Amino acid sequence: MTTEAKAPGGFGAVFAAVDPGNPDYELLRRIVGRLIPFGSHAGVEVTELGPDRAIAEIPDEPQLGNHMRTVHAGALFLAADIAGACAFVGAAVPALGSIGSFVLRDARISFRKPALGRIRAIGMLDPRDIRTVLAAAGDQRVEVDGRALMYDANDVLVGKVTLDYVCTMASEGA
Repeated sequence: MTTEAKAPGGFGAVFAAVDPGNPDYELLRRIVGRLIPFGSHAGVEVTELGPDRAIAEIPDEPQLGNHMRTVHAGALFLAADIAGACAFVGAAVPALGSIGSFVLRDARISFRKPALGRIRAIGMLDPRDIRTVLAAAGDQRVEVDGRALMYDANDVLVGKVTLDYVCTMASEGA
């Protein structure tokens, strides 16, 4: 995370420029695109961010490959994690200012086919968990379940990831 993301006020402070009543999802997409330096280093790009899902893409670059000339599992996981986290940002817009932290606690990945070329990870969250986050009060901890589906350039499903996040609400008056 950048130093901006570690500013007083927690996770949500980074999104202070976003109007929760009329969210600019393109602005959100640009903000989250700068939050994860390792994602930027690997070339992962958030190409879509909205209230229901987010998409992160891995470029077709040889440095992201493995010894079998397929996309490395670490690159696939990175894109899935970023897509899931960005889906959270898009879904939780009305509560972003009240969120103290949002972290990945656990994940499980299932590789379905060899991942070749440009990969698109589509992140989605359980809507019931988002409703709980939107209704949460200060100091509350909320578990958020998500998933990411990864597709190659031919729209073939190459992997599925389950994501187990923890969201904590900022203390009242923090």
